[in-house]
Amino acid sequence: MKSSRLASAMLILAVSTTLAACGDADKATTAGSTTPAATSAAPSAVATSAAATPASSPAAGAASDKELCESAKKVSDEMKAELVKVATTGEASAADYQKILNDLDKKIAVVASTGDGKVATALRAFGAEAAKAAAAADPATAADNPAFEKAGKDISAACKAAGFTLVI
Repeated sequence: MKSSRLASAMLILAVSTTLAACGDADKATTAGSTTPAATSAAPSAVATSAAATPASSPAAGAASDKELCESAKKVSDEMKAELVKVATTGEASAADYQKILNDLDKKIAVVASTGDGKVATALRAFGAEAAKAAAAADPATAADNPAFEKAGKDISAACKAAGFTLVI
């Protein structure tokens, strides 16, 4: 039982750190933007809006890098809420983490498909790493790897270049 809680904590830390990937703390307003994700009722509503927002953008052209970063942040907030929910409800299984990472991959793929710049490329690489971790026998441990961390840092760097600080 203790080892699964340790695995839960490691997965939360690994994926959150990867997504935050050295996000800048120089924007004080970003701390307030994470507050809405704390409610447990919000993730399903946010999931619909995160998927709907990029889908409407292709009609007017590819989404800007900043729009991709905003959508990626929404996906990240949803994933964090799911990780916290799984970790706090007791015994988390590999299947729980596999589902979270697979959902992350799918949602990131939807966001990335609406753009074609550096952010979209970084998101695709991150999604591929999430898919690899989800396919592992121990997804929580598999998510804690340098390639996954680098993919998250690449998203942060691309978003910073687009004028969006991705602090997740």
